[in-house]
Amino acid sequence: MRFHALRFQHRILGGAAVLAVTQFGASVAGLIRDRLLAQTFPGLSTVDVYIASFRPSDLLFQIFIMAGFSVALVPLLARYHVDRDEREMERLLNGVICISSVGFGLIALMLTALMPWIAPHLTQFTGGDLALYIRFARLALLINFLFVFANAYGQYLLTVQRFWVYGLAPILYTLGTIAGTLWLTPVYGQAGPMLGTVIGAVVCMFARLAALLWRGYRPRFMLWHPDIGQLGLLMIPRMIALAMLYVELLIFDGIASGMPAGSVTVNAYTRNFQSVIIGVSGIALALSIFSLLSQSAAKGEWHRYGVYLRKGILYLLALTIPGAIALVLLTPVAVWLVHLERQAALFSICLTLYAFSIPFESLNHLFSRAYFALKDTTRPAIFNVVNAVVAVAVAWWFAPAIGVFSLPLGYTLGHVVQMAGLALLLPHKPVTAS
Repeated sequence: MRFHALRFQHRILGGAAVLAVTQFGASVAGLIRDRLLAQTFPGLSTVDVYIASFRPSDLLFQIFIMAGFSVALVPLLARYHVDRDEREMERLLNGVICISSVGFGLIALMLTALMPWIAPHLTQFTGGDLALYIRFARLALLINFLFVFANAYGQYLLTVQRFWVYGLAPILYTLGTIAGTLWLTPVYGQAGPMLGTVIGAVVCMFARLAALLWRGYRPRFMLWHPDIGQLGLLMIPRMIALAMLYVELLIFDGIASGMPAGSVTVNAYTRNFQSVIIGVSGIALALSIFSLLSQSAAKGEWHRYGVYLRKGILYLLALTIPGAIALVLLTPVAVWLVHLERQAALFSICLTLYAFSIPFESLNHLFSRAYFALKDTTRPAIFNVVNAVVAVAVAWWFAPAIGVFSLPLGYTLGHVVQMAGLALLLPHKPVTAS
């Protein structure tokens, strides 16, 4: 990919290139984090707890916050961006942030108080691991509260196609965990990585806010905007879909936590490697093209909409299939990178199974945003639910026979089914889409 493409962010490949570079940087930082965690806590039980503790708050965050942000906020902001109405974009963003932060804050406070009673039903950890899980899960709620602001700012940056700041902020977040593992663990013990993660979330939020302030954005306290009602209606199907996705991950951790120590970590780390390819190809290109699809739909330029979508599909297939093959061939390197040589056999098979999902999951990101640009959130939601049901059913059924391998197998089959459904029902004439 030519360097000059990085400078012209308004083009599909230019924006995708910027996001691919930053996603790759975030993935590298994530791999360094994973290796440090495995080296610092070689028994892996602490790492298991760290990973699993994010699931409850991630579930709530995705349902109540990202359900609206990811499907509706960019298309709604894009409508004003097309008309160069910066003031209305600012008012909409302020209203969304205020309502979201108050709502999620109240939910987080309630869950923080109830966590000692909820935690034993979410995981099979006991004793000290369960107590640590409760502490970490409470801190994870604080982290996701900070992400209410960070992700709202991020959607604005996507709309105006300022991809560098959008993509660099997650790297800063992960660097916080790395710093906590290196320098806070000697002082605070097992809590070091989590405290570092809190610091990283603060830095991520302020980095994106600084970019908006530079553009002239001014935060205001607003509890309403006329578009929020529409956003609420559009997010309902997505809430159900994301709930199923994170229930799936919660169940996966529940299944793995009943297996030998390290099973949660092996499953999470292999999926992290799979997500590197997803991040630098599927997500990067889908995010880059999302604003363009939304602007085309807002203007009624359906031919341009179709051109963008077809190009996106071809680019994704050209990137993800070789990427999946390369990931399988580089499995020994992956094992070494995350310091899991003792689990090399389990790791290799899990990673291979996850690699099969890469083209399908990448296309799902693109197809879903093609629907979202049309303000159709129902069909993607239906197939997200189908994906989760298939994945959980397969994992649950095969877990007694093949152990941790059942998790990537279920995950892959779920995405295959979702991709097939989204592709078959994608409107050929977007103007008729609901």
